[in-house]
Amino acid sequence: MADSGSLPVVVAVDGSVDGERALRWAAEAARLRSVTLQVVHVWPYVTAHQVADDDATGDPVLDELRAQPLARSLPGAEFRSLSGLTGSQLPTLGDGAHLLVLGSRGRGGFAGLLLGSNGLACADRSACPVVVVPRPDRAGTRCDEDGEPLPPDVPQVTLGLDASAGEPGAVGFALAEASRRGARLKIVSGYAWPERVPPVVAEGAVHAATQREYEGALDERLADALAPYRARYPEADVEVELRNADAAGQLVAASRDSDLVVVGRRRRLGPVAHAVLLHAACPIAVVPEPPE
Repeated sequence: MADSGSLPVVVAVDGSVDGERALRWAAEAARLRSVTLQVVHVWPYVTAHQVADDDATGDPVLDELRAQPLARSLPGAEFRSLSGLTGSQLPTLGDGAHLLVLGSRGRGGFAGLLLGSNGLACADRSACPVVVVPRPDRAGTRCDEDGEPLPPDVPQVTLGLDASAGEPGAVGFALAEASRRGARLKIVSGYAWPERVPPVVAEGAVHAATQREYEGALDERLADALAPYRARYPEADVEVELRNADAAGQLVAASRDSDLVVVGRRRRLGPVAHAVLLHAACPIAVVPEPPE
């Protein structure tokens, strides 16, 4: 298997404005990583000539894109045309990608939906981190006079971190991204008090008599989880916010002042990641965690 550092940033396009917005984000991500940008269009049906093709000539979506100034500003980009069901094809692109990027809804999306089914499928199943670039009409998005999102006043990557789990994949991804962007890293961790004790208590679970003790124990866990990454990125500006509040709500609020929100994914997409994908005002990265 190829080293992830040599794999391309892959972006899915379909001729929609959402796809173009994702392409711009992906191009910058590829530049920051010094890797190839691969632009992929998946036909939702099969014809005789619509097969995998590194040149991808004859694909009207890619032909139109390559005629635009945006594509001409992407030297070295690769174009691929694939056939099949997009919901099946797109997640598999992550098998050979450093990062998979797509818009929140494509050309076939219903106007009332905040996130299309393809975005959910990729976030839920792709082997590599997936970035979903939302539309600028989400609540809390600051836009310029052309209606495009404005960057935050201070570059910031926000990480949603479960203090009880650690989530090393998401931590490493978020710190590396903050380092590339010269951004501060804001770590948001929410918890519920009074503590909900399950019938079967996992080994090492934290239980305490008071909220202060409980929060102190979680804070210690966060510090232990972050210690090796702080050593790897000693220059990182890291802010940790541990609060008795809904994690998803905190992350959505933080997204209004962030360049990127990062959440982890274990076996499947969890409720916090799902809510952030639906409502965050900035791009969202869903990072699969390695098997335990």
